[in-house]
Amino acid sequence: MRAAGDAAAVRPGYRLSRFLLPLVLIPAADFLIFRYDAGLNLFLFVQLLALFLLLFPRKRLSSGAKAALAALSLATGFPLMEAVTWMSVLVGLAGLAYVSLASHGLTPARPVRIPAVLLRFVAALPVRLLRPARRPARPGAKGGRLAALGSRLRIWIAPLALAGVFLLLFAIANPLIEKTIETTLARLVRLPQALDAQRIGFWLAVGLFVHVLLRPRLLRAPARRNESAGGDRAGGDSLFGTAFLIRTLVLLNAVFAVQTGLDLTYLWGGARLPDGMSHAQYAHRGAYPLVVTALLAAALILAAMRPDGPGSRSPRVRRLVYLWIAQNALLCFSAMLRLDLYVETYSLTGLRLAAGLWMGLVATCLLLILLRIVLRRSNEWLVATGCASLAVVVFLGALGDAPGFIARFNVAHSRELSGQGRLLDLHYLSRLGASAIPALDTYIAAGKTQPALRAELAAVIRNRLAGDVLYPRSDWRGWTLRKARIRAYLLETAPIAR
Repeated sequence: MRAAGDAAAVRPGYRLSRFLLPLVLIPAADFLIFRYDAGLNLFLFVQLLALFLLLFPRKRLSSGAKAALAALSLATGFPLMEAVTWMSVLVGLAGLAYVSLASHGLTPARPVRIPAVLLRFVAALPVRLLRPARRPARPGAKGGRLAALGSRLRIWIAPLALAGVFLLLFAIANPLIEKTIETTLARLVRLPQALDAQRIGFWLAVGLFVHVLLRPRLLRAPARRNESAGGDRAGGDSLFGTAFLIRTLVLLNAVFAVQTGLDLTYLWGGARLPDGMSHAQYAHRGAYPLVVTALLAAALILAAMRPDGPGSRSPRVRRLVYLWIAQNALLCFSAMLRLDLYVETYSLTGLRLAAGLWMGLVATCLLLILLRIVLRRSNEWLVATGCASLAVVVFLGALGDAPGFIARFNVAHSRELSGQGRLLDLHYLSRLGASAIPALDTYIAAGKTQPALRAELAAVIRNRLAGDVLYPRSDWRGWTLRKARIRAYLLETAPIAR
């Protein structure tokens, strides 16, 4: 981590680069992003930012460190080339934030502390926006900075004046240079006409974004509490004392046992439900609340089994916690089964797919909590491994074509093709975008098994989506690998109807 008094270690030219880089990056963002579809332009801008951070670091970086950070930037930015989604944007921003912190010497020495440092970086953003950073006042500090800036500008006055004189002479002697200068001046004159509120707002937003990365700050870490040896009595009745934990865990295990027994009977055992209630209704009622229940239970387990606390020292408490974790794991698997039954009846959507992934993450976190207790690891280790699991899921989700998977799943399980379930929701497929085209082709090819009007509607939706791909409104800036694959698929198959 960066020490408080290491100003002398700042690389020469770093302060000047902080002033000049926004003058380059804001026009670059305007050229690449403003009023263009998102795609390759976001990937290029992220890599440009990372390049400048590595070329002008605050702290000296070895060649190996620069190569590793460049590889990290390319890897985390690659999902933006696949498709621009909230997950790919999140992955790209996380990689860019880490490069910014590394270039300023703010990354921790221990990898398990990386999630905490990134969270402190994000948590500091609102504070920086609402309250500008205040430095301790020093006599003449402001005047000294202005004088230093003035001296830097004065040394460029004479060279710029001489260059201007020679440029004027060359313009008189060379009509090409004269024409270039006239064109540039004409564009500068028309510049106020090209400015509008949206463009100015975009420049300000980009400038703020660049400023945050060029001058990263971390929220002050909370002071670690030193718990005294007598602070927790093994047999005390205080909050999270052994007696309190045993009573609480016995009651919670009993309450969870009721829900576990009902799930084993009706959900897993397939017993007959009361009249007027279907398995899909039973599944839908509990799919999402049970995940929230498991998360709340996980938080209580962490509080009860904190390192060196009475819970971690009591064998009875540990056995009750193991039983409760097992019941919570079964609760997560029951929630997954509920979701599967619901999807089987009512089709798959993006929200339901995300819910399934979230349930899997919760089950993984419960397993990590169990490992943390058994292996006697710290909460810092638990947070790091949990964040690593989340990062893997988000990264793979950013690379995967979720709309295409949803479209193929719904077509394959529709009543028209499978003979059971619900009719295919063509309106929802149209909202999935061009990734749904191959699934729509499968649906249209099975036209004999469905009403003619639905096949015609599917063809209309397919042709409209294909037209957006074959005749895009954006230029190369909006190119993505996913769009390129869909375009290649369309060119290889039958042409769209005109």
